[in-house]
Amino acid sequence: MILTVVLVVLFVLATGDAENRDRHSLTYIYTALSKDPKIPGIHEFTAMGILDSRVIDYFDSTTQVKTPRTDWMKENLDQDYWKKGTRSRKDKQQWFKVNLDILKERMNQTDNDIHVLQWRHGCEGEEQPDRSLKYIRGLNMYSYDGDDFLYFDDSHSVWVAPVKAAEQTKRKWDQEQKVHNYPKGYLEIDCMEWLKKYLTYREKDLNTTKKPEAYVFANNARSKTNVVLTCMATGFYPLEIQIHIQRNSRVLTKDDDVMSTGTRPNGDNTYQRRDSVEILRSDVAKYSCHVIHHPTGVNIIKVWDRKLPDPDDEPDSPVPVGVIEGVLGVVAVLGLGLVVLGILYKKGKLDRVIHRNPQQLPPAQVPLIQQNEPKKDGSQGSLESKDSGHSSTGAASSGASNRGSGDGSHESLLEK
Repeated sequence: MILTVVLVVLFVLATGDAENRDRHSLTYIYTALSKDPKIPGIHEFTAMGILDSRVIDYFDSTTQVKTPRTDWMKENLDQDYWKKGTRSRKDKQQWFKVNLDILKERMNQTDNDIHVLQWRHGCEGEEQPDRSLKYIRGLNMYSYDGDDFLYFDDSHSVWVAPVKAAEQTKRKWDQEQKVHNYPKGYLEIDCMEWLKKYLTYREKDLNTTKKPEAYVFANNARSKTNVVLTCMATGFYPLEIQIHIQRNSRVLTKDDDVMSTGTRPNGDNTYQRRDSVEILRSDVAKYSCHVIHHPTGVNIIKVWDRKLPDPDDEPDSPVPVGVIEGVLGVVAVLGLGLVVLGILYKKGKLDRVIHRNPQQLPPAQVPLIQQNEPKKDGSQGSLESKDSGHSSTGAASSGASNRGSGDGSHESLLEK
């Protein structure tokens, strides 16, 4: 569900202090709404690729174009890759539309409410001493309105139907040998090949250090007699950095109630960090922000210009636009996630989904209802089409075409 998108973002924010250099993952998330929510910036269909919790490509039903979200993706992949990727995601969008209608009919649902269908798939690898990448596990799962619907158990190579409504699809997929075998082949081979390729592209880019930009500014505190002074460094790589707030050249510490966000990722493979302290609005001392980033040789001191916010403004007013540009992608994803959270709340499922024990989640998370091979007329087969079946070329032809776009097929049913 889109809730997963929120969880992905929260995971990024929670783990931004350090990268796991031993394990790497490549995940694709597709989310479709049964109708337009009529909310600016929220789309009926979205798709994104995520490398190590960072969005690397994006598509939505409004723009209808698969686009890179990192410079290194744009620089290393030619126009043919993006054209194939766009075509692939348009096909997926149509597949989701068809299958949302099937699910609503199967569950006797009306068009009054918005329903959400999501597919997540990807792979995780562990770096070996010789720097090769070893496959650890795969993810291939469909969710519907906050519930796990159907997933591929990577450990046992079987499809699992957690809900009764998915049993029909499970039986169909178990009988289709190509559908049964394709997920493991894609996860362990194709997905891992793309994961290695993307890591190589990223490593070249990450070898280039990036200097931080420093800002120091004040926001209103809850007490009108105080302000919150913030020192921020953003746009730097690698992530090791030192930030010190100084009062008359004395470094303030936790004993002075200095708070820090810690180092957090921006949306462009750089990082940011904010340290803050609450001070009296009337304090005439000299405050400055000292930023040290050894990899780039940056050692600068920014003196606060003593610009004070209007005391009648709300506390925690927004930071300057230039400061937040790097995280706009994350904000956009959160916006989409909040819409789905609202849907789940309305359906009474939010509490159950949020409080589900993570250990209850299957190791592999996959597609939804049975998917069928694209028909000769170019349309996508439905999840439960009685005469759909698979062509003799089945998974092989679909998989070959997907290698040009990198994000896999719906068990060779979603993509041509």
